Amino acid sequence: MDNETGLIYAFLLDGKGGGISIDWEAIRAWTPEQGALWLHLDYLHKDAMDWLQEESGLKPIVLQSLVADETRPRTIDYGQDLLIILRGINANPGSDPEDMVALRMLLEPRRIISMRRRRVMAVIDAAEALAAGNGPKDPGDFFTFVCDRITDRMGDVIQDIDDSADEMEEAILEEDARALRPQLSKIRRQAIALRRYIAPQRDVLMRLQNERNPLINESHRLQIREDAERTARFVEDMDAARDRAAVTQEELGNRLSEEMNRAMLVLSIVTAIFLPLGLMTGLLGINVGGIPGTDNHWAFLIVCLFLVGLGGMLLFIFKRLKWL
Repeated sequence: MDNETGLIYAFLLDGKGGGISIDWEAIRAWTPEQGALWLHLDYLHKDAMDWLQEESGLKPIVLQSLVADETRPRTIDYGQDLLIILRGINANPGSDPEDMVALRMLLEPRRIISMRRRRVMAVIDAAEALAAGNGPKDPGDFFTFVCDRITDRMGDVIQDIDDSADEMEEAILEEDARALRPQLSKIRRQAIALRRYIAPQRDVLMRLQNERNPLINESHRLQIREDAERTARFVEDMDAARDRAAVTQEELGNRLSEEMNRAMLVLSIVTAIFLPLGLMTGLLGINVGGIPGTDNHWAFLIVCLFLVGLGGMLLFIFKRLKWL
């Protein structure tokens, strides 16, 4: 590793699953006869970009595709070479998984050039596997190894989203469900953001499984086909999670609206009952002559009983009208 110059990993593959870590000097002295070379670069560093532009021997159109700012999963066949761009789950600390990281790869018969802007865990797995002697043996192996690890991590995150959607569907049955709104919005946002890159990645893998490139043998195609099927299932899971979250959010909105309507109905009934009672007491409380019962000490009790009876009659009428 030489992060100060943009060289993150450099391995000379031995063709048996192992590799020897090398530096810039050995990279510049490398010849294809020595074995397959894998370079993993951070292209934002000036030294790495200088090497790519001046010493890598890459065509300008290939280099431009590798270092483009905005990338979507895709693959381009350059004869014997394959340019592949994939997206992986962002597993970096403090990052959102749906903020997917790009991995750019150029596979040549005797050389692999991979680049990234942010750390990709699948690449770290490949470097550790090579150091342990059980890593990829050739460029085709490298791609299937990294693709499989990317798909595995993607599956873990999507399973979490699916479980969260299940929990939201169950929680909506509880009494206090108002706190679910932010969580439902988060599930929908994650599903939409992940699908944006997972869907084209599915198409890339389906295309690669039919690619007739010498770097991809029959064993590689079988592994790519498996990853393509898993990715297609992930897309379906994201669509299902998004739709379920939308239905749950709609049900939550209906439930809150129902509660509000019920509260408004109770307030309306109370208002309707006390409106005539208030009118009666208001009339009896005006300070003018002629108010009945002013000389009768039973008048107050009679008025109270009358008001209670009036209220009871109104309740009976509302029940008959099925307002209660």
